[in-house]
Amino acid sequence: MKVSDMIYVTGHKHPDTDSIASAIAYAELKTRQGFAAMPCRLGECNEETKYLLQRFHFEEPTLFEDARATLQEINMDEPLTVSMNATMYETLQAMDETGKRSLGVVNDKQQLLGMVTKSDLATIGLGDTALSIRLLKETTASNIAKTINGKLVYDDEQMHFNGKVSIIAIAETRLKNYELSDRLVIVGNDTDAQLAAIRKGAGMLIIVWADSVENEVIEQAQRAHCPIIISGHGTMNTSRYLFFAPPVKLIMKKDLITFNVNDLVQDAEKKMMKTRYRSYPVVDDENHLFGYVSRYHILNSHNKQVILVDHNEYSQSVKGIEDAELLEVIDHHRIGDIFTSRPISFRNEIIGSTATIITSIYMEGQMSISKDMAGLLLGAILSDTLKFKSPTSTGKDQGMASALAEIAGVDIDTFAKELFMVSSNIRGKTMRELISKDIKKFVIEDHPVMIAQIIASSLDEVEEIAEAMQKEMNAFVKERHLHLLVVAFTSLLENGSLFFGAGELANVVAEAFPNRENETNSLQEDILSRKNQIVPMLTRAIINH
Repeated sequence: MKVSDMIYVTGHKHPDTDSIASAIAYAELKTRQGFAAMPCRLGECNEETKYLLQRFHFEEPTLFEDARATLQEINMDEPLTVSMNATMYETLQAMDETGKRSLGVVNDKQQLLGMVTKSDLATIGLGDTALSIRLLKETTASNIAKTINGKLVYDDEQMHFNGKVSIIAIAETRLKNYELSDRLVIVGNDTDAQLAAIRKGAGMLIIVWADSVENEVIEQAQRAHCPIIISGHGTMNTSRYLFFAPPVKLIMKKDLITFNVNDLVQDAEKKMMKTRYRSYPVVDDENHLFGYVSRYHILNSHNKQVILVDHNEYSQSVKGIEDAELLEVIDHHRIGDIFTSRPISFRNEIIGSTATIITSIYMEGQMSISKDMAGLLLGAILSDTLKFKSPTSTGKDQGMASALAEIAGVDIDTFAKELFMVSSNIRGKTMRELISKDIKKFVIEDHPVMIAQIIASSLDEVEEIAEAMQKEMNAFVKERHLHLLVVAFTSLLENGSLFFGAGELANVVAEAFPNRENETNSLQEDILSRKNQIVPMLTRAIINH
């Protein structure tokens, strides 16, 4: 399916459960409405998300790497080709049959070697005879026989043919005045003339207006290493067609401007603007011909159609989102910097989870929700609202969660406990894995900031890794060129979070979340939400810094 038909539904970078579940659920809804929609992810799924996907029988969404279209995703001409050993006559026939003025020349593995055009073939018929002589010299007797619809009576590996052609007209002097050494000689059904041509050193004999050849002529040809062909045409057409007997590999253009299937359409367009070819071959990584792209295809192409869920900021979205055809946004975060050239559907609610909004859309449209989909959406709501303990949580979240729990046939308390046991396990993971598990990037007062949130069953576990975590954070800041990295360890059971900071603005973490006297990384009670609490409090601290 081409890019113009597909709708890509994607959450944010470093996806959490709400982002993934919302993409899956909304892609299914659009599919049921008659659209071609695909759920996508912008990174690896965390363990909590993987647990839910496996439990409710969903596959991980496709990794979405760029919202700009590549050449393999747009319409283009089919990859019509000829073999490198095809004759020029066969190539011309193929062009006439397909209506194409150019064809790719490929080897036995269908890898592109060059291109040939009708103009190239016309040059053979209308150009200088020196070129035709050079090409015929490299042509086998079997190719010549095939081109003139003839019969190869005798072939010889020691053929001595210089590419020149002579047409014998019998006169009083017979062949006395002809220079025939190493030439291709076209002669009629005259045994004496045939023998005379061979004796004078002919390199190849083509006989017209004959059905057979005398044995003595063949025997003489064997001694002289002179192949013999009986033509299927008269003298005129034989002389016309044989010049198209050379293999097309001898005249193909090898210095090509080609594109790779993974090249961006906009990059191909820029390159095309510097040249004037009618079409350009597109190949894969192994140089197999994929198709032909022209300016027409570029002008009629579109970048990918995208629906954003659970985010609306460029920094958190897929690469190239600025050039995508953005169709919809469904989110519960602050309004970011996304803008469009035309009106779109933008649904943003003050609510604890995007999955709650998706569930609402299903119900508003009176669309049924399957048992597995209900379980997945419920897991996303519980995860994003921290089982309704987050200050962003609303009564609507709880109401939708109850409805989904009934459809899924699960108990919310039991299900939440199982879910958080999966997400809170910090043992056995590297510090980099913990940081990257659920991290988001923000630009606060022109400062690049990233905030990671790690769910822990017990904050006592954090003390054991504090030193290693700080060291890894310092390295992370340098690698990503951040001014601030914040890692929040959040415990639902203890109803609070511990904070670590790194970078040149690290001291604002203590200003935003003050430690108690003689303590470092004090428990910040009731601080659970990154969106509604952590980000605003850090923003104020940075502004006042």
